[in-house]
Amino acid sequence: MNKKPIKESIKVKKKFLVNQKKAQTSLLPTPERETEKIKKINIQLIGIGGGGGNIVSEIAQTTKAKISFIAADTDLKALNKLPKSIKKFHFGQSLLHGLGTGINPEIGKAVAKSEKEEIKKILTGQDLVILVATLGGGVGSGATQIFAQLSKNLGNLTYGIFTFPFLFEGKRKMEIAKRALMEMRRKLNAFSTLPNERIFQIIERNTPLRQAFSTVNKCLAESLQNLVEIIFRPALINIDFADLKTIFEGHGALAYLNSAKIEKNNEQKEIEKVIHSPLYPYSVIGAKGVLLNIAGQKDLSLALVNQISKTISEKVDKEAKIIFGISRAEKKQGTIVTLLATGCSKVLNEIAKNKRKKKLKKKIPPKKEKPQAISSPSGKKKKEEEVSKKESVSKEIEVVVRKNGLQLKKEIEKEEAEILAKERFWETPTFLRKKKPIF
Repeated sequence: MNKKPIKESIKVKKKFLVNQKKAQTSLLPTPERETEKIKKINIQLIGIGGGGGNIVSEIAQTTKAKISFIAADTDLKALNKLPKSIKKFHFGQSLLHGLGTGINPEIGKAVAKSEKEEIKKILTGQDLVILVATLGGGVGSGATQIFAQLSKNLGNLTYGIFTFPFLFEGKRKMEIAKRALMEMRRKLNAFSTLPNERIFQIIERNTPLRQAFSTVNKCLAESLQNLVEIIFRPALINIDFADLKTIFEGHGALAYLNSAKIEKNNEQKEIEKVIHSPLYPYSVIGAKGVLLNIAGQKDLSLALVNQISKTISEKVDKEAKIIFGISRAEKKQGTIVTLLATGCSKVLNEIAKNKRKKKLKKKIPPKKEKPQAISSPSGKKKKEEEVSKKESVSKEIEVVVRKNGLQLKKEIEKEEAEILAKERFWETPTFLRKKKPIF
């Protein structure tokens, strides 16, 4: 019997089985293939105007986050002062010739509109666009609106971080800032506002201006870096870009972003600092969406996690979407809590209530009050004249009353004399009466 055909058939079968296994294993998902399938998330931080550019440049120097940094401005001198590591976008050269807008937001809008196509190129292919601007100026208040609208049209998730002017900068700047925010908020998924005036709550009043702004920028940089790291780094309980998208659902939501370190033996106070940042004029109270991440060491206890999450959940809306994550922190950091809350409408509701109260007060007629004494010199003269008039009238009345009294007394004495005369006349005998009585 020839054994060669049998051996050859066995070899063929073995090859077939090996090839079949290879084909099956090639179809199975491997870690390498899984990472290839995961979409790369592109995050862009754009500082618009002089103030926005300064903030972004400082954030770029302090953060290690995988973000692309861009400064956009019409002022060529301001752009040239920024570090070379930041990408610069100069626009409006044909209209403004490298100058600013002169605190005119309408010019800022017009210039940005004239370069729509160039702005679109910058914003295309981004997943999250963070616009940073100091409202109150022409470029920050005007051009930012065009950037926000174009980003929305491209389907990007768009988040605005805006500062408001100091009170000493005047009412005009404040009005420009407020108007710009009202026009822009619906073009954004969410926005945060940080009034410059609140800097005094974290620094001393005699602190140099540059150092004061740097302190605020560092706080923003830390919060943004921690937020980005949450999205990119794998964790024990993972938070990814899809979760961030869920929190940013909708348009024009007031957002709160803060990050803080939790010190041992002082946990509750530190947790309160996470919820109530001195830089914000509002907190997480009433928030509709919450993204909470706790980054800790190996010894991170369940009790501390429960304490943090419970304190925050009690402050937000009862039906709020809460996305929770736990990640590993570096040894030097300790426990870091990063909190992003959207839909913080509590403050807006309080403002609306105050407006309603004012309207009700206007509808209710005020009580008539007695006229107050006039303190002006002309008022004093009038008052003195009125008093002198009253005194003269009272004297006249007294004189009249005295005259009437004397007249009455004389009349009474006269009547008594006449009665006595009559009585004497009738008492005299008839033959002795010489004169007839006068009746």
